[in-house]
Amino acid sequence: MTETVDLRGRRTAAGAARAALGLMVLGALGTGGCRANDSNSGAGPEEEDLTASGHAQVLPGIDVLLADSLELVRGRRVGLITNRSGVSGARRSTIDLLHESPGVRLVALFAPEHGIRADAPEGAAIADGRDPTTGLPVFSLYGQTTAPTPEMLAEIDIMVFDIQDIGARYYTYVSTMARAMAAAGATGVPFVVLDRPNPLGAAVQGPVLDPAYSSFVGLYPVPVRHGMTVGELARLFVGEFGIEVDLTVVPVRGWRSGDWFDDTGLPWIPPSLNMPTLESAAHYPGTCLFEGTNISTGRGSEEAFRMLGAPWLDGPAWSDRINALLAELDLGGVVVEPHQFTPRNPSDGKFPGQLLAGIRLTVTDRDAYRPPAVALVALVAARSLGGKYWEWRVAHFDRLAGSAVVRAAVEQVGSSVRSTGDSAAALREVLESWEAPLADFLRLRAPYLLYSRQAAPENTGG
Repeated sequence: MTETVDLRGRRTAAGAARAALGLMVLGALGTGGCRANDSNSGAGPEEEDLTASGHAQVLPGIDVLLADSLELVRGRRVGLITNRSGVSGARRSTIDLLHESPGVRLVALFAPEHGIRADAPEGAAIADGRDPTTGLPVFSLYGQTTAPTPEMLAEIDIMVFDIQDIGARYYTYVSTMARAMAAAGATGVPFVVLDRPNPLGAAVQGPVLDPAYSSFVGLYPVPVRHGMTVGELARLFVGEFGIEVDLTVVPVRGWRSGDWFDDTGLPWIPPSLNMPTLESAAHYPGTCLFEGTNISTGRGSEEAFRMLGAPWLDGPAWSDRINALLAELDLGGVVVEPHQFTPRNPSDGKFPGQLLAGIRLTVTDRDAYRPPAVALVALVAARSLGGKYWEWRVAHFDRLAGSAVVRAAVEQVGSSVRSTGDSAAALREVLESWEAPLADFLRLRAPYLLYSRQAAPENTGG
């Protein structure tokens, strides 16, 4: 039987859930990937705990599990995929909480990219080891393998995932989750996702990945900014993309999908070294595309992904060109200003210790801001100014963008001399080409949503 959990974590039968108001599906989709068509109703007001300020008290999945769903893991040998972002609302580590819970046998930890403590640089292989606090073995899922092996799962009865995602397709934690789900399903091990808010709210933006460009920075045809939680994505992967596993999603309590992370009252724990703040995360769905060029994204600074630069760029000229194009395209919600910075020991190796000229971005209107579209404009402007200094990292850029189309458009528009109006017209065609795939994705994902969506349009285009 498909099971459900209400917003207080109580398990109910699926039929009862359909008849009751304010119930969330607990995503136990089974291997058939059934569609939970009742999961998009959201919470009734009687199901929310409100603080004195009138805002919902948000509890991540680990708190809901411990409060009233611990029977999911009690008496079973648990493997936990997590890092330092896996914490309760009171900042206690999920590792420690499960290790200390009576009747729960936490027997192994699994490390994604950046490691259990999220302190390793991007792309660095993670080694197997042992957790110094609990003494538990730590198996790497970002080294010789990106999925648990049958040997790793041999002594495990249930797998649990608890990592804070940031709402962008090319953040690899979601790929780790998907690969682990498939591996668990192949060996008959159930999988539990302890859900967390999407810190960037509900907007759906950017190009949808072409399956021919599937990689560990984007496995499935999902847009750059998907507007879903990891639990909702897990349900989508089972229902639409062929993963067969006994899946359970323990939902966030009190979260509304339009809320950003700083609306939740939860602590921001950087989920990786170069994601220090929510501001950096807000720009990441756009500025990360510059990882596929020879322009720095601010790694090695305190404001990674908020700043872009190179020694050969003219920052004021670049920002002027970007702002002129943004005005032509009516793209708002962000201030783009000239800026200089010096990367210190950047993990991407770009320009260590050199003073870079470039830009700095500041979000001014979250509802209006479209990071992938703004990044497309910035790429075209940089390409036109870069001349002989410009370099593509072709394979990596195409993996991030999800196809070769974006790079081809930037090259075509940015490498030729055009007026601002002509460049804007060409860019408008690119942005319009993203709209139909985004609309298709919104329809595809609808049955797998767990949280009420606001009345405002989620698809803000590019």
